[in-house]
Amino acid sequence: MEPHFELNEVTKKLPKHLHKFVVKQPYDEYTAQNQAVWRYVMRMNVDYLGKVAHASYIDGLKKTGISVEKIPHMQGMNRILKEIGWAAVSVDGFIPPNAFMEFQAYNVLVIASDMRTIDHIEYTPAPDIIHEAAGHAPIIANPEYAEYLRRFGEIGAKAISSAKDYEMYEAIRLLSILKEDPNSTQEEIDEAQEKVEWLQDNMGELSEMAQIRNLHWWTVEYGLIGTLENPKIYGAGLLSSIGESKWCMKDEVEKVAYTLDAANVNFDITKPQPQLFVTPDFAHLSLVLEQFANKMAIRTGGLKGIEKLIDSKNLGTIELSTGIQVSGVFTNVITDENNKAIYIQTTGPTALANRDKELIGHGTNYHAEGFGSPIGKLKGINIPIENMSPRDLKAYGIYEGEQVALEFEGGIKVEGEVITGTRDLRGRILLISFKDCTVTHGDTVLFHPDWGVYDMAVGVDVVSAFSAFAGPADITSFGDVGKVSETKTHKIQYSESDKKLYSLYNEVRMMRKAGTVSEEKVQGIFNEVSSQFKNDWLLPLELLELAVMNNFSIKDTLRNYLESMKSNKSYTTLIENGLLLLENYQEA
Repeated sequence: MEPHFELNEVTKKLPKHLHKFVVKQPYDEYTAQNQAVWRYVMRMNVDYLGKVAHASYIDGLKKTGISVEKIPHMQGMNRILKEIGWAAVSVDGFIPPNAFMEFQAYNVLVIASDMRTIDHIEYTPAPDIIHEAAGHAPIIANPEYAEYLRRFGEIGAKAISSAKDYEMYEAIRLLSILKEDPNSTQEEIDEAQEKVEWLQDNMGELSEMAQIRNLHWWTVEYGLIGTLENPKIYGAGLLSSIGESKWCMKDEVEKVAYTLDAANVNFDITKPQPQLFVTPDFAHLSLVLEQFANKMAIRTGGLKGIEKLIDSKNLGTIELSTGIQVSGVFTNVITDENNKAIYIQTTGPTALANRDKELIGHGTNYHAEGFGSPIGKLKGINIPIENMSPRDLKAYGIYEGEQVALEFEGGIKVEGEVITGTRDLRGRILLISFKDCTVTHGDTVLFHPDWGVYDMAVGVDVVSAFSAFAGPADITSFGDVGKVSETKTHKIQYSESDKKLYSLYNEVRMMRKAGTVSEEKVQGIFNEVSSQFKNDWLLPLELLELAVMNNFSIKDTLRNYLESMKSNKSYTTLIENGLLLLENYQEA
């Protein structure tokens, strides 16, 4: 099946299960007002962020092909991004955290294709193309930061979620969609807000995914760099918000040195942040990331790692000391008196792998009902099965065609006839298969002969490296991993009045693009705006810009009109900033 998006040297490496999150950029749906909002924000950003952003930002805008004048086409961005080894794809709002991280691991930026409305021009609770394209893309032109982002995705994609994490993701996604849609009712927004707040107060112990999302938020999204006294901005959420990029520099926003402690600091995506973390340099980000990874189940293994997977109720993988990997939904672990795992069990489709490649004959069709296996050494025998030579195996009766009774140190008993063993390329035994097999723990029957062939994974323990992590070992084992949210971003319904206003915006846009501007035309558009659209401040500002550039006499009328509009506090600052930008242009 052909992918529904453009492939290049970077995106063609994406695994197929990520393709479903990619949507076509709805470029034709962007209104002329959307384009004007983009232009306003970007002009403000370039003017202001040149002073307070990390030095990579302005250079990065040029390197990644981000234009101040118009919303970028994804294809155009990709042609330029591939020069620095990255790509971009369009998605529908927030996507699940694991998928987001996995895209990042493949050097692909996911860009929410929606465009913020004029009502949220300073800050939007929903991800949009300003946030993603103008916020994230420029900084990845810095090689050190780009590698941090890729590595973050690689590690983050393996982070284990809790059962509540996905519920929180869906709740935040819905709230952001409702807040950005001007047609949403206050009742709908309040109900969604209450759900998010309730979940935030009742999440319990933070999962690995919740913690690494905190780290992502306080660095990639809202990070500052430099000193506590004189930080610069590099986080995309700040770079894309003309409101917060100024707010964050005020003393009211506490500046905290960035450490691993940030993993336990939650955030509220719908509000400005009360504190921000400052990293001394990009290298420090990678140091903290590695510190966090050292605490993850992917590196620590053991019982805690298995318990994290069970609590997640999602697809995950454990790897035993031999290298055999078991991927499925883990539902049970049996421990001994020393609280050490002695038996692991999955329910439903399960696959076995080695070195991230599915073992032939051990996919989800074969292990459709689940998988269970003892972990540990045999009782009274010093040599672990995995270290036994063929002579050792024969001496202990673990040989094809032999009836054997194996008792493990934890009390698990496996009794049956050995059929065969599966070894890796180095000759290490990974799996032993039995027929007419009974597996017990005390009086509990874990496997009955009537259930068919019993496959026993071989391994002393869940290893301390690459041991327990989210997702399958072999991404092809489970086909379509992950799911797309059923809550879709809303397509805004425009009234006839809205459409008329946008047509006026388009006239101004076309005049600027063609370079043919007449005072008569500017006067005519202004007459319509001032009489029919008294609450619109951005179009008069654009008209004033044309009048100033061409020294039309109407410029004083337009300036006075905008000065009178400043009495509405909703856009006082926006108009003042726009006027100040024009003054700077005149002085230049």
